[in-house]
Amino acid sequence: MIRVRRAEERGHFDHGWLNTYHTFSFADYHDPDFMGFRSLRVINEDRVEPGRGFGTHGHRDMEIISYVLEGELGHGDSMGTGSVIRPGEVQRMSAGTGVMHSEKNASAMPVHFLQIWILPERHGITPSYEQKAFPASERENRLRLVASHDGRDGSLTIHQDVDLYTTTLRDGSVTFDFRPNRYGWLQVARGAVTLNGEELRAGDGAAIEKESQVTIAGDGEALLFDLN
Repeated sequence: MIRVRRAEERGHFDHGWLNTYHTFSFADYHDPDFMGFRSLRVINEDRVEPGRGFGTHGHRDMEIISYVLEGELGHGDSMGTGSVIRPGEVQRMSAGTGVMHSEKNASAMPVHFLQIWILPERHGITPSYEQKAFPASERENRLRLVASHDGRDGSLTIHQDVDLYTTTLRDGSVTFDFRPNRYGWLQVARGAVTLNGEELRAGDGAAIEKESQVTIAGDGEALLFDLN
């Protein structure tokens, strides 16, 4: 079964410096039908104007993934980490017992990125940070594992039984086989794809349940979550 969450159905706020869309309930946006999916709690699509950003604020007991599509995102935190995240790079911050951080546009153009929150397998994890680059050649017309519970295949390590894949399709297709009793979420970042024949466009998401296999085809960039 595939349940589609259309881009235009998401929560939307334009604050001038920040144009944001919420796939799931977040902050002042509440949709009882979309509080998250399995351990996936937040997918926010953000565009931040140059020189602006999120000031220092706190998080705890959450796995936070940043996926940059355009521009550059500056990051700083109370662990002493200072970095810039660029397209093709993925960041993971485990908030655990508590961390303060800030995110700001580090480029002269609007930065466009996805902010993803995943509920951790347990509370009280020691905060940590990780960032890696995944070359375009590893993502084109194939699924590239970018985050996993065990950090296999050079992926980021997250504290939850979730595998996150990304793909950039150029008139191509990829197929994924789910293990028994697993669930999926597909988020289209750019372009247009089909998911088992269901047409999806940028900003659309889809919950996947009781499907042993999915095929993603078309011209676009998408993230596939394999969830317990």
